[in-house]
Amino acid sequence: MKISTKGIYALEVVADLALHSDAAHLESLKNIAERRKLSEKYLERIVKALKDAHIIKSVRGAYGGYCMAKEPQQLTVREVLKAVEGELAPVDCLTQESSCGIDCRSCPTRDTWAALWQTIAGVADEVTVGDIVRAAEKIDKGL
Repeated sequence: MKISTKGIYALEVVADLALHSDAAHLESLKNIAERRKLSEKYLERIVKALKDAHIIKSVRGAYGGYCMAKEPQQLTVREVLKAVEGELAPVDCLTQESSCGIDCRSCPTRDTWAALWQTIAGVADEVTVGDIVRAAEKIDKGL
């Protein structure tokens, strides 16, 4: 399993919004892109997926922008990644019907893939955007 730039940037966007916005102060995509040194055009597609997943909210207009739709401590890394990457399992047969040609009941490697996936999913379910924000704040304070 490899996380694409969409997944990496999605985590950057939500962490940035958690740090720099709230319902009273919306943040522009331009500011996020500048702070994170990312392409604003590319981020447009990512924020659409995050909006569709109800992870962030947007308001149009002169005073519009983006903010979190969920509290950072209530939003897991897995939710963010799944919104932009889809299912993250290392092999299809763990989450859906597989077309690999091997009967899952007799596949000698399926248990290994399942164990790997349980570890990855466990960490992604355990770590929240709030945890990432706290880490960023420690870095900013030089701790």
